[in-house]
Amino acid sequence: MTRILTPFLAALFLATAPMAASAAEEKVVYHVNDSANARVAMNNVNNHLNAAPDAKIVVVTHGKGIDFLLNDAKDDKGEYAPVVSALKAKGVDFRVCNNTLKSRKLDASAVNMEATIVASGVAEIGKLQAQEGYVYLKP
Repeated sequence: MTRILTPFLAALFLATAPMAASAAEEKVVYHVNDSANARVAMNNVNNHLNAAPDAKIVVVTHGKGIDFLLNDAKDDKGEYAPVVSALKAKGVDFRVCNNTLKSRKLDASAVNMEATIVASGVAEIGKLQAQEGYVYLKP
């Protein structure tokens, strides 16, 4: 009886596993460590939300990646603040590494008010992946 039941249970599990996965909350951490990739990252996040509006997305920055989250940050396409604000309004959470701020002798007031300062960008990414079940994406 066990030999007949085991393959049946395995098949049942395999058939229902995709349904369980699709019902789970989608949580993604985008890692930005170079602001040269910031526009691409913001476009990726926006496209991600267009495809999966209920996804929980966190953008973690450190090193040169914090630059687009500093006050008055802009590139050749314009200021970042409106893009960051629009994504924040869609539920995206932006996090800036305090270690980077300290090493660059920047005060918290230099950071866009839409962003949160965390102790360490890399530690934050590790925590989100290991403890909170976030999937890692690097644009």
